[in-house]
Amino acid sequence: MANPGQVLWQALKWVLRYLNGSLEGGLKYTRTDPGRDALEGYVDADYAGNIDTRKSLSGFVFTLFGTTVTWKANQQSVVALSTTQAEYIALVEGVKEAIWLKGMIGEMGISQGCVKIHCDSQSAIHLANHQVYHERTKHIDIRLHFVRDMIETKEIMVEKIASEENPADMFTKSLPRAKFKHCLDLINFIEE
Repeated sequence: MANPGQVLWQALKWVLRYLNGSLEGGLKYTRTDPGRDALEGYVDADYAGNIDTRKSLSGFVFTLFGTTVTWKANQQSVVALSTTQAEYIALVEGVKEAIWLKGMIGEMGISQGCVKIHCDSQSAIHLANHQVYHERTKHIDIRLHFVRDMIETKEIMVEKIASEENPADMFTKSLPRAKFKHCLDLINFIEE
């Protein structure tokens, strides 16, 4: 910020154009099916997306009765050695958020048993659900395996979701306009 160059100026103009074009939109909260789970999460990662550091990007979005209440995209603190590890780290971040949100909505009188977290990586789901040692996953840090404890105590449940139906996808990579619009529709973002 002390010495902005042409690239940063172009990026700033892009962000301002985007914000100007989205002023009329917003999240729409509506009544939903009372049988539906109150809280659901979606996680995704972009393996080695940062071309300078080769760190991956994690993203998650949580919905309450179908509309977004929290989201986050951030660079992972370590360099993932595989796509499975990158997705698993994103899952860990999502599980931490799910535990916090579950407690918060519990204080508001909304009770929920198991929080569903949707992930588009079959290998990360398998790693979370099965305590199997495998040569290809030995590099994954043991501290990340608290996800298994949360699954075992039925605090969370991790389910497979198609990449095309995962709204967290828009937080981890550049998308074509149609796919980005579809992700916005999935989180109940309405353009007026």
